[in-house]
Amino acid sequence: MKVVLFCGGLGMRLRDYSEKIPKPMVKVGYRPILWNVMKYYAHYGHKEFILCLGYKGDMIKDYFVNYDEYLSNDFVYSEGGRDLRLLNKDIHDWKITFIHTGLNSNVGQRLLAVKPYLEGEEMFLANYTDGLSNLHLPDMIEEFKKEDTVAAFSAYQPKQSFHVVTFKEKNGVDRFTSIRNAGVWINTGYFIFRKEFFDYINEGEDLVEEPFQRLIQKEKLYAYKFKDFWACMDTFKDKQLLDKLHESENPPWECWNQRREKFPNRKKTTLY
Repeated sequence: MKVVLFCGGLGMRLRDYSEKIPKPMVKVGYRPILWNVMKYYAHYGHKEFILCLGYKGDMIKDYFVNYDEYLSNDFVYSEGGRDLRLLNKDIHDWKITFIHTGLNSNVGQRLLAVKPYLEGEEMFLANYTDGLSNLHLPDMIEEFKKEDTVAAFSAYQPKQSFHVVTFKEKNGVDRFTSIRNAGVWINTGYFIFRKEFFDYINEGEDLVEEPFQRLIQKEKLYAYKFKDFWACMDTFKDKQLLDKLHESENPPWECWNQRREKFPNRKKTTLY
């Protein structure tokens, strides 16, 4: 399936970085978070990408046009650098379509802008490109195929330390509890759509607000629940936490990394 990636937002909560580079190009370790998301899909065999560009999209184009394979692959260096032989590669079998979808477009408008590039696709995947996960994608796809639905998203119970408050009359507090214990589920931005989704979204609408309400009314929206690992890079603190995980021996989202299979008992680093 093709993978639509929304890469055009301003990333307002990461202004220290996104004033200079677009949010998808903020690095986690030595590669941008966008690369990590694409690597995740490629690991499961989905290697045809449509990038919905906007803010500083030229930097994303330049990154892939001038891609350095040696940064994330083993290689043999000889003859003073005249001969550099890669032992493995990242993106040689990826197909990437770069589409400018507007500087101020919302996510729904960006999806509508790339509709012509999804012609003939019965289903496609989509992602906000600011969250990393070890969600087992084949299981989600298999479940979706069994359901008589038009759209699906992965739902996750956040593990952050902030609290949920419910009120009595006026400002009287009725309940004060950690979000971990509140039973709250959130949309992580890992989507699957059938082509019929375009019948539920109108020009100018966002991706999930109005279209998802219509799908709910028709009982055509499906939530795939998972509880293992997901983390979003919204703020500088989020980036620091992801960097800490990347520096660990077993970054949880790196399903493509063979170290996870070779060393299953290595110490894990928790996000919170």
